[in-house]
Formats: sequence, structure tokens, C-alpha cells
Amino acid sequence: MNKVRKVVLVTGASSGIGFDAAQALAARGHKVYAAARRVEKMEPLKAKGIEVLRMDVTDEASMAEGVESILKNEGRIDVLVNNAGYGFFGAIETVPMEEARRQLEVNVFGLARLCQLVLPTMRKQGGGRIVNTSSIAGRSVFYFGGWYHVSKYSVEALSDAMRMELKPFGIDVVMIEPGAIKTDWGIIAARHLAESTKDTAYEPTAAPWAKTMDWAYRSNLISSPRVITRAILRAVDSRRPRARYRKGRLSGTVIFLHWLLPARCWDALMRRFGEIRN
Repeated sequence: MNKVRKVVLVTGASSGIGFDAAQALAARGHKVYAAARRVEKMEPLKAKGIEVLRMDVTDEASMAEGVESILKNEGRIDVLVNNAGYGFFGAIETVPMEEARRQLEVNVFGLARLCQLVLPTMRKQGGGRIVNTSSIAGRSVFYFGGWYHVSKYSVEALSDAMRMELKPFGIDVVMIEPGAIKTDWGIIAARHLAESTKDTAYEPTAAPWAKTMDWAYRSNLISSPRVITRAILRAVDSRRPRARYRKGRLSGTVIFLHWLLPARCWDALMRRFGEIRN
């Protein structure tokens, strides 16, 4: 592990993985800037020496001002942890296009724009690291997750492209691929699924899926955010980080089965999933 103190920007730090990772990175001795829209939820981070920024990854001015303030204070940015993201589940037909676009704005275009904003500094420094939170949803497709999967498949492709482009400048690009992680993400996605399909032709199959998702993310059967935090620490501190860190309950199994099974078998498996708790 590389013990050099680094200046790290973590987005989506108001809860879940981002909140946990910001604390762990600060405990390692790094100078951490935690960014999110809900600044009030990051108040506990200040007590641990973490700088808090109000940042909306769908707002160009917000992102530019945040990066500029870090450069003004520190003169450098060594690591960008792109963790902001959300999921709006539902049938492709029933998810409003404004929600589909917003999901792509947050999960893909906001991530890409922040990379563009920090890369000139990283090149000037002669190195840096970008850590993108992807998902097993970028390597497989679940029932009613269509637009979310579109966004995460895009993060995978974007990260692969940047890894090749930035290698000559000494900049590493690393992907974190969480499996099922116990955060509010799944509960919110389940609620969106139920709402977006209510009173539609999809409700008979979507409603059981939503109930199963909500139950699963409230249970103790899935992994703690700490599992992903440890992967982020490795991605930040390793001298030669891996291209991908796949962690969390069912992460390897899901991707393996998606690769192994014929498409129609995978489809049937997904349709049955909603019957687990019903």
C-alpha cells in the first residue's frame, strides 16, 4: 500500500458507501473533500477533519466551483472517487423519460464531467487516480432495472476507454463493482419500481419484485458498505491497482451466471426472483 498523503474528492458522500469511504480515507491520513447535495447530512464528517462541499453532479457550475475550491486550498487533486449515483427501477415503457435522463445525468454525464474537470490538473501533476463506482448492474441485467443498467454499462465502457487513454499520463482508472450492499439505494429503487408500474400492465410482475427488493435491502443477508469501502481503500492506496474490484454479496455469482446461462435461461431466472418472498 502507498502511504503517501493524497488529496481525495469523494462524491455522493452524504450517505452509504460515500459517507463510509470518506471517513476511512481520512483515517488513513488522506486529505478528504466530501461532496454531495445534502450538506447537512455530512456534518458528522467535519468532526473528523473532512472538508465538506455542496456539489450537484448535474450542475456544471457546482462541479466547477467545487474542483476550483479544492485546487485553491490544496494546489492539487490526487484522487477522484466518483460515487454519486441513484437507481430508478421500472419498466422501460413506464419510467418517465425525465427520470431516465436524470439517471444518466447523475450516473454517467456527471461522472464524466468531473473527470474532465480534474484531468488537466492530474496531467500537470504527472499522475493521479480516478475511481468510478460501477456495479454488477454494469455486467448483468435484472428484471425492471433497464435504465439503471443502461447507466452502469455506460460507466463500464467509459472507464475502460479512459483507462487506455490516460495510461500514458500516469493516471490510473479503477472500477468498483459492488454487489448487493445494505444501503438505502435498494429501498428507494424498490419504491420507484412500485410507483412507476402501479396501475399498468406490468404491475402484476413488478409488485412482487419491488417487495422482494425492499425486503432484501432491509435484511442482513447482504453486505455492509464497509466491504466496498475496503475496496476503495485498495483502489486509492495500491501502487498498482487492479482495473476492477468486484465485492459484495452475490457479485461474482451474478456476473458468472449472466455470462454462463443462455439468455432465455437468465430471463426466466430473473422472472422467478420476485417470487422469493411472495
